[in-house]
Amino acid sequence: MIRRDALAEYVRGSLWVLPTLSVLGALVAGTLLSLVETGSESPLAFQGTADDARTLLIGIAGTMVTVIAVLLGLTVVALQLSSTQFSPRLLRNFLRDRPNQIVLSVFVATFAYSAAGLYTVGVSGGSRSESFPRFAVSGAIVLLFVSLGLLVYFADHLVHSIQVDAIMTVVERNTVRVVRDRVFAGGEDVGGVPEGAVPIAARHSGYVQVVRPRLLLSAAAEQEVCLRLRPRVGEHVVAGTTLAWIWYATPRDRGPDPAGFVRVLDAGVRIGFERTLEQDAALGIRQLVDVACKALSPAVNDPYTAVQAIDHLSVIFCALAQRPLGNHVVRDDSGAVVIIPGRRFPEYLAVMCGLVRRYGAREPTVAHALLRLLHHCAAVVGDDAERCAAIGEQARTVITDAEREVAQPADLALAHAEAEAVRQQLAENRRPAHRAGHRLGQPRMP
Repeated sequence: MIRRDALAEYVRGSLWVLPTLSVLGALVAGTLLSLVETGSESPLAFQGTADDARTLLIGIAGTMVTVIAVLLGLTVVALQLSSTQFSPRLLRNFLRDRPNQIVLSVFVATFAYSAAGLYTVGVSGGSRSESFPRFAVSGAIVLLFVSLGLLVYFADHLVHSIQVDAIMTVVERNTVRVVRDRVFAGGEDVGGVPEGAVPIAARHSGYVQVVRPRLLLSAAAEQEVCLRLRPRVGEHVVAGTTLAWIWYATPRDRGPDPAGFVRVLDAGVRIGFERTLEQDAALGIRQLVDVACKALSPAVNDPYTAVQAIDHLSVIFCALAQRPLGNHVVRDDSGAVVIIPGRRFPEYLAVMCGLVRRYGAREPTVAHALLRLLHHCAAVVGDDAERCAAIGEQARTVITDAEREVAQPADLALAHAEAEAVRQQLAENRRPAHRAGHRLGQPRMP
């Protein structure tokens, strides 16, 4: 059985659901408008004969078929360009683009409305008739002009949507929204899995898309057990491998029965065939990193696009740097605990910097952009020792790799200056006066 949220996510990224609903709406609207009786003198009524109306509807239907074919062709071209030039993981963003779905829906609805009208205009009981719903035929003309306007809008929207700046801006905006609203707060240190914990195997293979900690906690409290998931959101699991462990909150002679938790995990942990951005900020980071790595490949050789991707990543990482990250723990008064493993800031940073750094080590502008990202993170991270150490380590690694690959030291002047700025910012973060001001919300000392 498909859950409601999974169905909503599928509908949001489907190109056929909204057009199908629009066809049904067009047929209902055509039926209702056919019941409206208007005289031939009314300004809202079609002024031609029944044959004129049929010719008009045939022309509109034929035109819309051609326009729909052109629209789908342009969409396929955009998807192919996005997949080959930027990243295959960006296809989902195009499929979820609501303007594309709306334009396609109006075109399909116009075709269905006009084609269905051929059954009633000029025909009655299998014989020719001069009586026909004039108001409904006028509705087909209105839909034709609406479709014409949307065709121009679609051309403009498509040209803008395949620009790399627009693509990366959409990814940045969506990912920052996930970071601020949907990424689980973490940071609590929890022990490992106790020796008596009972593993529960995954029933499906795929990626962990959504986890509902409150639902899992409710079930854990009923049975007075603790639960810990093995994979993090966005990670892949294989059917038959361990999905979670459970153990009693208080010492018992035997372990809990895992059979009672199988359905609970099915409801509380959604596993799908692909990663989604619902709770997985790492997917948005992966999309931008893919754009940067693709731009740095010998086939493309476009370092400026990589620099732009790093600039957009800076916004995401500054948002991550200000959030508590790590294992998410929820507790109940009964002693039940649910632990959802999460990524810490150094893990996010290492994956992003590592991939882009290795591909762009030969390009000084890429090293400078990475160090600028680290400087931004250092400016907002405060006095968190773990995160400051991770930022400092990544800055040293970026400079080391760049010095090894770039033959002319003068080319790294900006990178060295930015690395020094990172070092000074981290040193300032460790000052007692800075830490007190940061905790009180005061501006930093110059």
